[in-house]
Amino acid sequence: MNIMGVVSAAFVIGIIGLLVGFLLVGAAARFHVETDEREEQVRSLLPGNNCGGCGYAGCDALAAAIASGEADTSACPVGGNRVGKAIAKIMGVDAGSSVRKTAFVKCAGTCDKTRKKSNYYGVKDCRMAVVVPGRTSKKCTYGCLGYGTCVKVCPFDAIHLVDGIAKVDPKACKACGKCVEACPNSLIELVPYRSMYRVQCNSNDNGKAVRAACDAGCIGCRACERACEYGAVTVENNLARIDSEKCVGCGACAEKCPTKVIRVERN
Repeated sequence: MNIMGVVSAAFVIGIIGLLVGFLLVGAAARFHVETDEREEQVRSLLPGNNCGGCGYAGCDALAAAIASGEADTSACPVGGNRVGKAIAKIMGVDAGSSVRKTAFVKCAGTCDKTRKKSNYYGVKDCRMAVVVPGRTSKKCTYGCLGYGTCVKVCPFDAIHLVDGIAKVDPKACKACGKCVEACPNSLIELVPYRSMYRVQCNSNDNGKAVRAACDAGCIGCRACERACEYGAVTVENNLARIDSEKCVGCGACAEKCPTKVIRVERN
């Protein structure tokens, strides 16, 4: 074995290693980007679900947006008030108040209530089924298709199919909005968690058409509107709507609803 050759090779490799090291140190110094200490602190408080409910690509992007002042300190729907207040303290701003929300499916057309007009044998995905001529196998084209796309996109296991329609577990829901975006019938909306009375229908058809399609639909009779003394219930395009800010929870609208489509939600 040529000892001098081995020593020479080791020396050359050592020199190359030193040169590479100096180059890396120089590159790191040249391209170094200053990071806001507050961004790291904010990121440590975010839950790390990366659900996108805040409107950003993930928790890292949200932390950067909050630190730069682009996003509100309470922008994380998963963290809620507790995380929002902690982040506000880091940013040196008033925490303010945010209303906890939950997803709500505006359909009560369970298997025993709704009627079918055909059978669907395609891909079990609502976004695929809705493009088929006729839009759905059910007579009501406004309601829940029942193929569980919202269930699949929910990162918190807060939605399940129950008797043919999607049902949200308010306690598990983090109001990330994934299901709202996924529903092709725009059937799901975010509502205040504490709102007790909600209209579980999405149909704009007249009363006769609704009754022909489903036993649990709003027929636009305005009985709820007349019963409400606080102006919280209005009927537009044959569909009742409840203003949660005006609603006092008296229950008069639900009592007068002939189809019992105004339901009490006790979270």
